[in-house]
Amino acid sequence: MESEYTLYEQQTSRQLKRWEIRLHKLPNLVERASKSMQTGINNLIPDKVHTTITATVKGIIQTTLFGINYIPAQGPLQGLSLADRDAKAQELLALYKKIAAAEGAGTGAGGILLGLADFPILIGIKLKFLFELAHVYGYSTKDYRERLFILYVFQLAFSSHEKKPELLLTIKNWRSVADTFPPAEAYMDQVDWKQLQQEYRDTIDFRKMLQLVPGIGAVVGAWANYGLLEELGVAGMNCFRLRWLQDKAKPKKL
Repeated sequence: MESEYTLYEQQTSRQLKRWEIRLHKLPNLVERASKSMQTGINNLIPDKVHTTITATVKGIIQTTLFGINYIPAQGPLQGLSLADRDAKAQELLALYKKIAAAEGAGTGAGGILLGLADFPILIGIKLKFLFELAHVYGYSTKDYRERLFILYVFQLAFSSHEKKPELLLTIKNWRSVADTFPPAEAYMDQVDWKQLQQEYRDTIDFRKMLQLVPGIGAVVGAWANYGLLEELGVAGMNCFRLRWLQDKAKPKKL
């Protein structure tokens, strides 16, 4: 397949293979201990609290994925090379890291209440970034299946090591997977929202908890949000690069 690619695309393909290997690596001792502690904490949290948080996450993501406000005004970019798309994606990521850092600093400086408000705001920033990233790589978010792809990318970026291989497999086989989807509303009923919110919360917990500490909230909030957007950017760019290379090798049938 690589013989069909330019030199840049061949290099990218090899980078993606190394990224996939890293995703399949087993967590180290510290990561396993952290996950075990977070699981224990989750078990102590009353079901009513989990239900409330789950409903919040579900509401935010559903509103974002199936509203029209997040669809970029500019249509998907056409006719660009992968190198040009990657350059534009890096510019977009740099912008959103600054936006997230500024938001984290502002809410972190405002104490516990504003710190808690950062949770839904940050999800919105992340999803808005992914919407625009899709258009950079030539995929229109007017198609609900592209918005579901964004949901999988979001989960891949903020999920446990155990879940990443399964999510990556879905992303790698997206063309065939997307053909099996029911209507959008029916599909969303099949999402395990409790698991999604727990995986997401466990991934960001330590950094975001520090944001609530008086005196250091602003600094930590900026640092945490900047880093979380960086992680999302790496996952998002690699997922879209993977699809772009697959589509070049096997163009869609008209």
